[in-house]
Amino acid sequence: MGGTMDGTKQQRRGDTRQRIQDVALELFAEQGYEKTSLREIAERLDVTKAALYYHFRTKEEIVFSLFEDLTQPIEDLIEWGRAQPHTLETKQEIVRRYGEALDGALPLFRFMQENQATVREMRIGDSFKERMHSLRDIIIDPDASLTDQMRCISALSTLHAGMFLMQDLEGDQDMKRKAVMEVAIDLVTQAHRGAHAS
Repeated sequence: MGGTMDGTKQQRRGDTRQRIQDVALELFAEQGYEKTSLREIAERLDVTKAALYYHFRTKEEIVFSLFEDLTQPIEDLIEWGRAQPHTLETKQEIVRRYGEALDGALPLFRFMQENQATVREMRIGDSFKERMHSLRDIIIDPDASLTDQMRCISALSTLHAGMFLMQDLEGDQDMKRKAVMEVAIDLVTQAHRGAHAS
């Protein structure tokens, strides 16, 4: 019974933390990161500043926690990819899973795009860049031509571009997502075939 109570408390605490993150991202999007205060976040949540401080002492802590939580699937994917054989199927699966991870982290990436100076100051961009390099290294064949290496890099870039640049285009969201994925997988497939051509 004690374990259940602890689990319930932990769940409630986790929900509050996530609500703080969600509301903070909403306010950052509405007003900008610099113009949003912890007091405003607490007011929007209808909690005291002390309750907010229990979870996060600064806006920076909120952003770091968002970055860690929302990019964890990418970290998991890198770990998975490093343990897999260097096959076309593995590369295609990495592209698919990376596309899903980006969809899940869309609010964070919008924040990063709209608050580039802040992101630079916090060094979040450096950490994200390291993850991109790790993914790139997994899907590129070591002896691939420069053209085929560029195809692999372009596959990852296609997923990023699709996240932002296709939003304004006409059409169903799912169809646009499928089109982006098709192009990204095609690029990785061409690169793999080029690197393994006899």
